[in-house]
Amino acid sequence: MQTLSTHMRKELPSLANTVNGYPVAFLDGPGGYQVPQTVIDAVEDYLINANANVEAAFKTSRKTDQMLKDARCTFADFFNCLSNEVVFGANMTTLNFALAQALMREMTVGDKVLITEIDHEGNRAPWEQLRDRGIIVEEVAVDTETCTLDMDDFERKLSPVTKVVAVNYASNAVGTITDVKKIVEMAHSVGAFSIVDAVHYAAHRPINVREIGTDFLFCSAYKFFGPHIGVMYAKKEVLSKLSPMRVRPQKSYPPDMIETGTLHHEGIAGAAAAVDFVADIGAKFGKESKKSAESNDDTRRNLIVASLLAFYEYEEGLTQYLIRELSNIDGIKIYGPPAGHPRTSTVSFTYNGFTPYEVADYLGKRGLFVWHGDFFATRLVERLGLRDQGGLIRVGIAPYNTREELTRLIDSLNDKAALRTFVSTKG
Repeated sequence: MQTLSTHMRKELPSLANTVNGYPVAFLDGPGGYQVPQTVIDAVEDYLINANANVEAAFKTSRKTDQMLKDARCTFADFFNCLSNEVVFGANMTTLNFALAQALMREMTVGDKVLITEIDHEGNRAPWEQLRDRGIIVEEVAVDTETCTLDMDDFERKLSPVTKVVAVNYASNAVGTITDVKKIVEMAHSVGAFSIVDAVHYAAHRPINVREIGTDFLFCSAYKFFGPHIGVMYAKKEVLSKLSPMRVRPQKSYPPDMIETGTLHHEGIAGAAAAVDFVADIGAKFGKESKKSAESNDDTRRNLIVASLLAFYEYEEGLTQYLIRELSNIDGIKIYGPPAGHPRTSTVSFTYNGFTPYEVADYLGKRGLFVWHGDFFATRLVERLGLRDQGGLIRVGIAPYNTREELTRLIDSLNDKAALRTFVSTKG
């Protein structure tokens, strides 16, 4: 019987790549997943058979209109929302800047925005810019020992003048999962808008915006098998009351009202195919996980949930194996949440005596692709005192990764003589 990872590896053409005679192990999941053939085919099919702008009287334009309608329905199942609450854009950061400009019109001098020290800059910079307009922007502190948010600090800083609370669902740097439902409830208790960055989280657990209760939530399709586009959930009753910047002919109602210019149509077609790929995995391998899904029928929503739960269960075993083995290597220090705290399969560390770049370069030459640096979680890496040292080494486990790949990684890290030789010859 095929395992989940065996099946998935047959669907991802890029996994056949090699480097210096080594098979490539893509351990760079938080930077973007590899893409299945079905997604590649969907992009190609759109460009051949439907490539046009919207709302014209001819066939390919009408096919594009239908594709966009269908894609919104697909992501509505992904988020558990209405199709007219799905917004497409260039990427999460660009969408967030547009949202910040719209919400700025709802604020006055002296109002407050709360961001966090654990967030990606894509959920910090759009709000920090509002300082120029007289808005107070404060940071919720991170506990550097546990890499978790200081909820006491959040509660202290939340006040009746707080108008926006922006927080991530999971840290792309260290894997910490935050209780965003609680944060959203607290934000709403003072009348603040809630913004959740789920870019890292979306590949690892199901999202249910109705349960969370947030006003806005972002993800990026390339983090879960799709092309490079951003997607936003925007609560209809909230977005409809805002005044985003737009051109005159643009529709004045959700979701079009915040989608500026021509959308990335082929990317959206591929993104919808990526969600369908996830659902298909749920149909094939989510049987046990579906016991924890939202219902027992085989709707696309339920299959998406089942698939993501299956991903989580598979990744959890690999994550614990990796953490255990890394902990046994002298000189390695792991940064992340404590045992028992919810986390994703992202594991970051430093290696005494070597810079993160040196380690990543060494591993890359052996076909082991890992990230190094701050991953745009710049403030967190600063607070950990690591930015001047080159940041972190990050291993991001995806459901197509295997224990054998992680063993190759661990063996390579254990071979300090080879690592030292590599560094000395590069110097």
